[in-house]
Amino acid sequence: MLDIHDKTLGTKQKALRINLDPRLYGSFAEIGAGQETAAIFFKAGGASGTVAKTMSAYDMTFSDAIYGTEESGRYVCEPRLIKMLNKEYSLLEKRLAEKRGDSTQFFSFANTVVALNYQKTNEPHGWIGLRFQLQPGGPYNEVVVHVRMLDNENVLQQQALGIIGVNLIYGCFYYHQSPDTLLLSLMDDLSPERIEIDMIRFSGPDFMGVDNRLMSLHLVKNGFTNAALFGPDGGALQPSEAFYKKHILLMRGRLRPITNVHIDLIENGTKQFLAEPDVDGSRVLMVSELTLQNLQSDDETIDEKDFLDRVDILCSMGHQVMISNFHEYYRLVAYLSKLTRLKTGLLLGIPSLQDIFEESHYAHLPGGILESFATLFSRKVKLLIYPTLREDDSIYTCQNFEVPDNLKPLFQYLVINDKIEDIRNYKVEHMRWTTDQVLAMVKSGEPGWEDLVPDSVAEIIKDRCLFGFPCVVYDARQAAQKVGLEG
Repeated sequence: MLDIHDKTLGTKQKALRINLDPRLYGSFAEIGAGQETAAIFFKAGGASGTVAKTMSAYDMTFSDAIYGTEESGRYVCEPRLIKMLNKEYSLLEKRLAEKRGDSTQFFSFANTVVALNYQKTNEPHGWIGLRFQLQPGGPYNEVVVHVRMLDNENVLQQQALGIIGVNLIYGCFYYHQSPDTLLLSLMDDLSPERIEIDMIRFSGPDFMGVDNRLMSLHLVKNGFTNAALFGPDGGALQPSEAFYKKHILLMRGRLRPITNVHIDLIENGTKQFLAEPDVDGSRVLMVSELTLQNLQSDDETIDEKDFLDRVDILCSMGHQVMISNFHEYYRLVAYLSKLTRLKTGLLLGIPSLQDIFEESHYAHLPGGILESFATLFSRKVKLLIYPTLREDDSIYTCQNFEVPDNLKPLFQYLVINDKIEDIRNYKVEHMRWTTDQVLAMVKSGEPGWEDLVPDSVAEIIKDRCLFGFPCVVYDARQAAQKVGLEG
């Protein structure tokens, strides 16, 4: 209906506008923090034109009787939300399609959340979704988001949930032609200090052109969350669910492109991580991380096509991909430690280790480098370090790692206590080429670059003309015509 973000509209005005739109009619099912979204529509006036039903099955027995049981035993999860949407939307169509289906765009709004408890000891979060039609009798679309509530009072969290619920419904009907605008509008009358959106997924025939990987990028870029995740199939994932009871093995880099050095790092680092006595091999999850800084060009802009090019290659190799705003490793580890209690491994090279031991990076912390290390190394984390080949062909490892004298005892302590370990069995021949050198060869079409990357990566780069590879693209019909003319 609209695609221009009207930031002047308040939550009540949005609800009233929907209430006064005779085409929109639907149901609300809210579990876990009151019926705040429905309440806003009732208070706005004219709700009888919009609300077919509201309900809240708080009791687990009632909830199971209506929506079925959850194998995981968890009620605040995406499968529960989808069951709620399935049930409520099917009831709408079954009971009202014949009576008003020709003139009505049906919708079902649902959420399942856990708000702050009385003792303030839990992690408040929730799943919110809308299933809706954009034309009477048409197929449905769906937008699902996961949020974390950050207010320090239960009543404020409920209020924030009501606001984002209204924003979602309004955005889906009035901003659907511009998913970017829809996403931005979710934070109207809110702020990242109150609520965090760490996953969003668009689906349905009217969102066929939406790339959920870009939506994940926009969540981080717009400051709605510090990290977003998607799987090898490109589908958006909620980090705490994806990492639940998993060992995370993470590699950070620009990965433009991924080279044989990265593969050597991953393969040997994984072998050593799996050999750790407190690592369950069946629970290890390989993650490639791209930071916003690694995605930015010199003018601090992000080339979305270049981002997708890198992601396509990583996903083709079966990696989960995380986009984050964690420049410092200690912030990354602090984040991961909230998502899993199992051991985490970080795969990095000597230059990154040098960066970690650069004291100037921690001048803003009262405790300096010791404060950052208390976060980085106090958790169940291990750094697996890939060596570097020096100009004189010597190998630079943790054994001859150069660190300022005042930090040498600290470094030795971490090595002795098995927090830092060299990656062994590396292939020296792969180290002779940096990623920047490989990229320059790709851009110039210099022969031999294919030998420096995995075969599958070389094939993708050439087939899709990625990273500036000078493809010669032509129309076969034009080529045939040219041959005919020359003949």
